[in-house]
Amino acid sequence: MHSLCIQIEHTNSVYYWYTRGMRIIIKTVGTACVIALLSYPFWAPQWGSGILGEIAGLGTIGALIVVAVFFLIVALYCRALQTTMTLVRPEARSAAPASVWWMFAIPFNFTEDFFIVHTVSSSMTADARMPSAFMRWWAPLGYGWCVFQIVSLFPGITGFIGGAIAIPLWAAHWIMTVRANRMLAAWRTAVPITSSL
Repeated sequence: MHSLCIQIEHTNSVYYWYTRGMRIIIKTVGTACVIALLSYPFWAPQWGSGILGEIAGLGTIGALIVVAVFFLIVALYCRALQTTMTLVRPEARSAAPASVWWMFAIPFNFTEDFFIVHTVSSSMTADARMPSAFMRWWAPLGYGWCVFQIVSLFPGITGFIGGAIAIPLWAAHWIMTVRANRMLAAWRTAVPITSSL
């Protein structure tokens, strides 16, 4: 029995380091690809000026306003995700609520966003209070905007289409996140009333 427990513990340890290593590899390779896409105006200028060039074309003041508004919107979205993680039962959380703010770590965030969506999704699933039908939509919408966000970095019409799809998916995911927060908050306030009866 003791040897079986040791074997199981060893297997769990190997699995942990394997998944951790794979995450590092995926994030590293993914970030390298994102950097290549962001910098293509420098090594393939014939493809266009890219997203950074388009922002720069707005002029200093225009670019600052666009960037500020974008980061404000991202901050509000991150706050909604953090609220979700806070409302989830502590034992169900697969990461700290504040970990969602890695979404600001550009360009690392483009691959990290997938892991953030996975973390929040797995936490809500482990919490087991959200309807399964809701989760079947919430997670794919999250992964969807993550995918098309990267597609939006491609040059030409491909990037334009990617951005045109990513934005509504992101908005829909945000709306569903707010709905989830309301439902989780309602259950949280209902618990003390139920337990006191």
